[in-house]
Amino acid sequence: MTESITITDNRTGESLEIPIANGGVDAADWRKLLPGIWFHDPGLATTSGAESAITELDGENGILRYRGYPIEQLAEKSTFLEVSYLLLHGELPTQQQSDEWVNEITHHTYLHDKFRRKMYDSFHYDAHPMGLLCSNVAGLSTFYPGSKDIDDPSIRMEHAVRLIAKMPTLATSAYRHSVGQPFVFPDNTLDYASNFLRMMFEVGNPYEVDPAFQRAMEVLLILHADHEQNCSTTTARVVGSSHTDPYTAMSAACAALYGPRHGGANEAVLNMLDGIGSYENVEPFIEGVKAGNERLMGFGHRVYKNYDPRARIIKEAAHDVFAVTGTNPLLDIALKLEEAALSDEYFISRKLYPNVDFYSGLIYESMGFPRNMFTVLFAIGRMPGWLAHWNEMLDQDSRIARPRQLYTGEAERDYVAMGDR
Repeated sequence: MTESITITDNRTGESLEIPIANGGVDAADWRKLLPGIWFHDPGLATTSGAESAITELDGENGILRYRGYPIEQLAEKSTFLEVSYLLLHGELPTQQQSDEWVNEITHHTYLHDKFRRKMYDSFHYDAHPMGLLCSNVAGLSTFYPGSKDIDDPSIRMEHAVRLIAKMPTLATSAYRHSVGQPFVFPDNTLDYASNFLRMMFEVGNPYEVDPAFQRAMEVLLILHADHEQNCSTTTARVVGSSHTDPYTAMSAACAALYGPRHGGANEAVLNMLDGIGSYENVEPFIEGVKAGNERLMGFGHRVYKNYDPRARIIKEAAHDVFAVTGTNPLLDIALKLEEAALSDEYFISRKLYPNVDFYSGLIYESMGFPRNMFTVLFAIGRMPGWLAHWNEMLDQDSRIARPRQLYTGEAERDYVAMGDR
């Protein structure tokens, strides 16, 4: 039996039955009965703006799958570049496909020398790394004008490879500019995560990448690779729907991520833990949250109404990193806070469970990343997801995004001369 809903226009008595498909109803059918009547949905919380086969997110049951593969299996067994291939191509690569993909990305890591020198030199010495990243991703479009030929799938993939390959170089160059250190060129003998860590932290002597750091970096990038129709992904699709080049669309996605409501949550967690200050202050802080006097960061999620599956994975990765670096002094506070919240009916009844941001900042800081780099790290991981959605949107020949509005301004009125106002 086909599931459906029936809508009735009480002004006329006319009714229309609309089938329910894939958990949604077609707005085109709604318009047939009610032309000029729009859904009012600020934040698009109950509106589907896309059909996508990339990521399945079941927030009620804490499920996240890329192309059908559970995030738990990918984080345990896969690599970031393999996951990137999966997101963009729809299937896991064969050995030959994987070798070719990794080789292609590895050999597109360098930036044009004029771009590297001129673009970064034009920014103030203490510019925020995320500001540099947004600008320089967009700037690449001027070095690759052929990327504007978005009707050719092979050209789209060529520039997707370039973006994934160059993100660590762009990111580390932005960081090193912000702290006055010389750029470190990519080493194409290293894997993706190790090359990034080396370009980030090498000063003088060769930087030896600890295996625990390399694996933690892989896991963190995999966990951030895609997350369905979030703010930045939706931005990539909306901007891309105008048929701009991929560099401009991805820069817009970076800009959306730059906002503290989206990409800055893990930094906010560390600031909260700093404010708590000590193990003994956790209980008073919990009471302050319940009284409405404090904000609990890193708990709950816009979509997940259960435990964020990424949080469990990242918590395990944290212990491997701390075994190398020693315990982050904020970790004991975080563990006590999690324990207190998960045993308190106030938080349980509101389904406030730790999300991925609760532990990621602790790992990043223990590995040596400054807090102003956290969102940049997020952007590196999310790039293949953004590109996959941009590419899918073009394959679907989606119309240019053009939402409606409900006008609430003044009615028609006549112009008043300046002297009469």
